[in-house]
Amino acid sequence: MPNNFLLDTNHASRLVSLGHPLRARVVLQASKGDGFYLAAPVLTELIFGFLELPRSKYNLEIWAGVESTLTLLPILPEDARAAAELRHALRKKGHQLLPLDALIAATALRDRLILLTTDTDFSSIAGLDIESWL
Repeated sequence: MPNNFLLDTNHASRLVSLGHPLRARVVLQASKGDGFYLAAPVLTELIFGFLELPRSKYNLEIWAGVESTLTLLPILPEDARAAAELRHALRKKGHQLLPLDALIAATALRDRLILLTTDTDFSSIAGLDIESWL
């Protein structure tokens, strides 16, 4: 049965490196029917990061090809509410979650996607499936 994955910035950013093993794995898994998604806040972080690098033009050109193979998920009003509630609940337990990360988590939870990330801040979110391929 195919899996559906939401890429966090730390995974998606590796896809502009043509020889990176993650890129090869994503291509392989997609050919087997797995789906790969990108939340709008991740796109924001990626584009900002690419613009900050000396090779920004090159990275943006490579990214344009990669992005066309992913499904971009918008942030819906209910995602904004869910993210705020999630941040509030975690804060009461002594955990911090950045606003963009809360939106990413809310998107993954909404669409029942496995979040590909190395960010341990997501580990305290109940019901969120997480994997790291790095």
